[in-house]
Amino acid sequence: MSKPVCLDDYEAYARQKMEAPHFGFFCTGAEDEVTLRRNKEAYNELIIRPRVMVNVKDIDLSTSILGQPIKTPICIAPTSNHRLAHPEAEKATVRASAAHGTCFCLSSYSNCGMETVMNEATKVDPNSLQWFQLYVDRDRKVTEQMVRRCEKAGFKAIVLTVDLPTLGRRLTEERAGFKLPDFIRFGNFQDEHSGRGPNRHFGYDVDASLNWKDVAWLKSITKLPIVVKGVLRGDDAALAVKHGAQGIIVSNHGGRQLDHSPASIEALPEIIEAVRGTSVEVYVDGGIRHGSDVFKALALGARAVFLGRPIIYGLAYNGEDGVKQVLSQINKDLTTTMTLAGCTSIDKITRDYVAPRIPLSVRLLAGKL
Repeated sequence: MSKPVCLDDYEAYARQKMEAPHFGFFCTGAEDEVTLRRNKEAYNELIIRPRVMVNVKDIDLSTSILGQPIKTPICIAPTSNHRLAHPEAEKATVRASAAHGTCFCLSSYSNCGMETVMNEATKVDPNSLQWFQLYVDRDRKVTEQMVRRCEKAGFKAIVLTVDLPTLGRRLTEERAGFKLPDFIRFGNFQDEHSGRGPNRHFGYDVDASLNWKDVAWLKSITKLPIVVKGVLRGDDAALAVKHGAQGIIVSNHGGRQLDHSPASIEALPEIIEAVRGTSVEVYVDGGIRHGSDVFKALALGARAVFLGRPIIYGLAYNGEDGVKQVLSQINKDLTTTMTLAGCTSIDKITRDYVAPRIPLSVRLLAGKL
């Protein structure tokens, strides 16, 4: 294959390089994978309305999230088991993130422990930004201990995942009889060498009784801001705000949980409307493969976007350098989109730059042409 020139190319390389069951673990969605596909397809239902005759000589991608400056609105989403893609696992990923000056969100089920990951990040940039994704354990003492470690390690926010009361059915995994290999350990549970082995699978100790009162409880035990991940409805967004969330990630868990749920970008406008008038920031993940996708999400009101699978595919392609290449590619794409759309900075990407793609036949019938 030739040199990758877009994010989909990295997926093709990862499919070739990774063991088939390991690639399948990352690429699969729930049941018929309708939501998995919709996450990407829904972006094609939005058009960009460019401005012309604008001085676009200098393009600035910098922004901030929760008051922390980042060089780009393209951040790295929490994904588990980076070691399935590369031996250096999250250490390689976070070094690439720090080098690009963006936010890296570490999964609870990372293979490298949070202290190890933070140490790698600070070697590259002592001021680099890391968030920690948290599942609430049935044993609240385990969760509280995890939060204390996050604070001590230097993470700047807790990302509470709320869309996993149980695992969604991933038929591709079931048919393949997928099991994590023996070398996999979860570094945030004890350490990389003695942590929970592969038989302690994801969601094993996740509390299905989790409710909004637990967000208030979490706020009561930490001064770190709480970002709620997995919201797809405006009324849930309003409840998140009511119970003290300072950020919301609009997400359907990469189409891996409830099939036939909305694409993240479809749900985004409702969430933006629900938090209007508050200081709560809204982010989105799922299906983002192009700079134009990022532009559309920002135009609809997202403060930043989070990339999941493409980061894993870059890691499989060439470790730390592969992740850097993925980040460079999509940031270059975003710069090109902004230039062609007539936007010179992130704060100038506003709602009027996008519109629904209405089929010509519908427009003709409606007398719009």
